[in-house]
Amino acid sequence: MAVVDQAILAHTETMKLSSAELARQLVQHLGPTVVAVAAGVRDKKLPYKWSADGGPVPRDGALRRLQVAHRAWVAIATSEGADVARAWFIGANPRLDEQPPFMAIAAGKFKPVMSAAAAFVDGTDS
Repeated sequence: MAVVDQAILAHTETMKLSSAELARQLVQHLGPTVVAVAAGVRDKKLPYKWSADGGPVPRDGALRRLQVAHRAWVAIATSEGADVARAWFIGANPRLDEQPPFMAIAAGKFKPVMSAAAAFVDGTDS
């Protein structure tokens, strides 16, 4: 599958999720601390609260960050598997000036993160 098609599918999948399910999936795969940092919040328990049906909803800025994180997660996990996707998220990334992608998302660097994810998936990082 072409990287562009995969990016569109990841976007579609992410946009169809409730904020609770979005948070649940990210917490399950990345852990609450990584999710909290990526979302730009200090409370490391907040991702668990967002995951609860009927619980609080992330503010708009945090939700945007969660959506970008999920899109990158889906793109890499679909292509390479969950363990590789987690390692990609927390490891230093040369395409992001050696910053881990979850921290780049927290800093609002959405386009560079998605470009780095696409490069990883299509093999141009090799």
